[in-house]
Amino acid sequence: MKLPSGKVIITASLNGAFVNKTMTPYVPEQPEEIAQAALDCYNAGASIVHIHARDENGKPTGTKEKFEEIKNAIRRKCEQIIIQFSTGGGANISITERVKCLDALPEMASLNMGSLMRQSGEYAGIPFSNLTKDIEIWATKMTELNIKPELECYTQSMFRDVKNLIQKKIITPPYYCNFVLGMMYQGAIEATPQTLVSMHDFLPENSYFNVTATSKEQLPITTMGMLLGGAIRVGLEDNIYYGRGELAKSNAQLVERSARIAMELNIQPCTPTETRELLKIIKQ
Repeated sequence: MKLPSGKVIITASLNGAFVNKTMTPYVPEQPEEIAQAALDCYNAGASIVHIHARDENGKPTGTKEKFEEIKNAIRRKCEQIIIQFSTGGGANISITERVKCLDALPEMASLNMGSLMRQSGEYAGIPFSNLTKDIEIWATKMTELNIKPELECYTQSMFRDVKNLIQKKIITPPYYCNFVLGMMYQGAIEATPQTLVSMHDFLPENSYFNVTATSKEQLPITTMGMLLGGAIRVGLEDNIYYGRGELAKSNAQLVERSARIAMELNIQPCTPTETRELLKIIKQ
């Protein structure tokens, strides 16, 4: 499925589990920082914010209480934006802890469609485990709580678990698949035009798609995704630079650029209300 002609959904991925203040001082870690970033991204053209939680020391955490604190802080500043929490967590978080964020009742949550092996960094050799049985349990919980899953696909093989959820009617259409390209330290497929088209070829019926690309490929590959009729994700989780050797000053700066390019292509960013209607998201 393509988005309506002349429309794009923009997600801002605010922080992730890997990027920290030593890499860029502009990444938001604490609830009030995250809330301000969410508001700024909404004003720049984003309708969804994707969020990982951090503890007081900036380390990834999965507690319900921290996610509730983040959610409440955002809602005080920005009632409209769609809040999407990550069940990916971080390498220091257990599988059980990773899904505690669902108890905070976000409108959306990421759901990883298969297991990967971390290839580099502090946690090289530590698997990112997402077994089929666990995916089914987490997807069932999301459906019961009216949380829209974003189905994270890092390679073509992960569409096997997407189709499993569809065939078992664990999730409901329209389905929303995120192509995560270029995250090489976790073993994702490369972020190239060829791999984007290939991932698109695997997309099930009744599915919208979102395009995520890392580092310097973020802008060209997400722009290509817009032209293919998809949604896009930009932000400091995936890319901390605005230009060669130039740190992005904020998530909003990256959103603003993609929104400007979209409008120059006669593509208008969706409002949160339009996104909820398209994806059949229930406001929490």
